[in-house]
Amino acid sequence: MKPWQKNAILAVAVLAFGAARMPFEAGLAKELRAAHLTAPDLQIGTGERIGQTSTAVALGGLRTLVATFLNLKAFSYFQELRWDELAETFDTIVDLAPRTPYYWDAGSSHLAYDAASYYLSQSTLPPLRRKEAWRASIRQGRAFLERGIRNNPQDWTLLTKLGNILSDSNKFSAYADQDKVFLDAADAYRRAAATGEAPPFVKRAELWPLARVRGKEKEALELAHRFYAEKSNRVPTLKCLVFVLEAHENPGMDLRKRAVEIFGSEQEAYDQLSNHWMRIREKFPVYGVAATLELLGKSLGIPPEKSVLSQPMPPPADMDRFFSR
Repeated sequence: MKPWQKNAILAVAVLAFGAARMPFEAGLAKELRAAHLTAPDLQIGTGERIGQTSTAVALGGLRTLVATFLNLKAFSYFQELRWDELAETFDTIVDLAPRTPYYWDAGSSHLAYDAASYYLSQSTLPPLRRKEAWRASIRQGRAFLERGIRNNPQDWTLLTKLGNILSDSNKFSAYADQDKVFLDAADAYRRAAATGEAPPFVKRAELWPLARVRGKEKEALELAHRFYAEKSNRVPTLKCLVFVLEAHENPGMDLRKRAVEIFGSEQEAYDQLSNHWMRIREKFPVYGVAATLELLGKSLGIPPEKSVLSQPMPPPADMDRFFSR
């Protein structure tokens, strides 16, 4: 057999072998991506944003290196208050390193907190434009974080961060339907707890927004009782919510007696319920609190003028006052 014939046969064999492997390798690559064991393909346009040299490096398997340098660039945009460039850079960063929760966390924080705070105090812009930019930054930060959760569904830190953003009293007026946002926050905390990696305070946090949703008091009380059954969960906020939700469920209960049962003494009940009463900005329910404070105040000999009920209340969580000047 002549050399050229051998080469031709060898070439055909190699091509046939390659063709036979293609379906297997394609299926394997798909399974590995689905299991988050390999990075997804670069998004269309990512190469244009990072440049030819960086694209070559990224395709060479060093995506995280390129993402690290871009993160430094994003930080310079943060220092220069260039929010649009910062958002675009973080979009590129997470295209390169979608399985790195830190980048999703940092990007959402810059948008939902840093950019939002900038527009809150940027007096050179017209009030309506500032208000819309403030709202847009918060929503953009939330959307970015939710993308991160879809890419890292078992990361409890990102889910907790989402719950924190949605529960932030300084961001309430960024959303039209606050009850819906509270439900979304409770769901984020619940999903964080379901990963099995979250600490106890994250598990308890599911109750905080749920208790603030109108019409969900019964469901919140059931959850509160479940947490209260474990002594390690009995932090002041949980005790207060157990009390107020029970007062809502049973308007005729002996308020003073139940307060002492939960808090241990009249003085402790008065102190903890006073703190709860003053948390108006956070929109926690206060069923039965005023009546209980009045009863406890009389029993403890607290003069009416010294009662917490006579003290000025903190301003509500309404950021509109920042846009009226």
